[in-house]
Amino acid sequence: MAVLLTKRARVVVQGITGHQGQFNTERMKAFGTKVVAGVTPGKGGTKVESVPVFDSVREAVRRRRANASIVFVPAPYAKDAAIEAIEAGLKLLVIITERIPFHDALEVMPYARSKGTVVIGPNCPGIATPGQGKMGIMPNHIFKEGDAGVISRSGTLTYEIVNAMTQAGFGQSTCIGIGGDPINGTNMVEALAMFQKDRQTKRIVVVGEIGGTTEEEAADFIKRKVTKPVVAYVAGRTAPPGKRMGHAGAIIQAGKGTAESKMKAFQDAGVPVAQYPSEVATLLAATDGTRANVQ
Repeated sequence: MAVLLTKRARVVVQGITGHQGQFNTERMKAFGTKVVAGVTPGKGGTKVESVPVFDSVREAVRRRRANASIVFVPAPYAKDAAIEAIEAGLKLLVIITERIPFHDALEVMPYARSKGTVVIGPNCPGIATPGQGKMGIMPNHIFKEGDAGVISRSGTLTYEIVNAMTQAGFGQSTCIGIGGDPINGTNMVEALAMFQKDRQTKRIVVVGEIGGTTEEEAADFIKRKVTKPVVAYVAGRTAPPGKRMGHAGAIIQAGKGTAESKMKAFQDAGVPVAQYPSEVATLLAATDGTRANVQ
């Protein structure tokens, strides 16, 4: 069983005629994803990578039975694109776009939840399930089918850690890049709950970074609810307070959200924390069995 993304996904690419939309459509198809339609208003009737383009998501759903969407629409228009997908009835929405205005995200996320749509992102690398499909920008060659679920706030760290896992012989059940913005769709706790229920996933990797309280909340959830082995890595140990590091949410404010507080929370929950990304695979090799300290 895959988490969220399976072979049954029929994906529409919003913004398919742009550079990122075109390039990643080809890469998603090569990964095995069923990309059945693209949407760019005014470009209906054309094709990209042999994929028919429509003027609206609703038309793509009606004509091509699309049931999931990935958004490559520029930030000023991303909110409208997301709402269009939600209103068309799609239940899985991946928003790759970065720099979406804070208040736009505040409108999209509650609306998606009210309609039963699972959102991944924004400002994220997407989701990949080896052997099933990919909705995102992650490199195809780093993945291998396996039993390790990966949850990450960082795109590039995801690639580095997944590649190291694969080289060490640890394949992935599903990799979810939840994104690094302060307001996002699927959070770390929700992703952990999905992996805890998934029979294919036998171990979990959590990749965090400075800013916010996501990792502390995840550590508390792991302590109470997760029986599978978990290992973690937290980026930003040398980040200075008050300076944003890459992601909009990666900033230490009022002494909160430091790498040290997050690492301590994981360690208190019985989760080993890697000092470097390359150590994640080594820690995985030492975590066979179940966690003994679940409350």
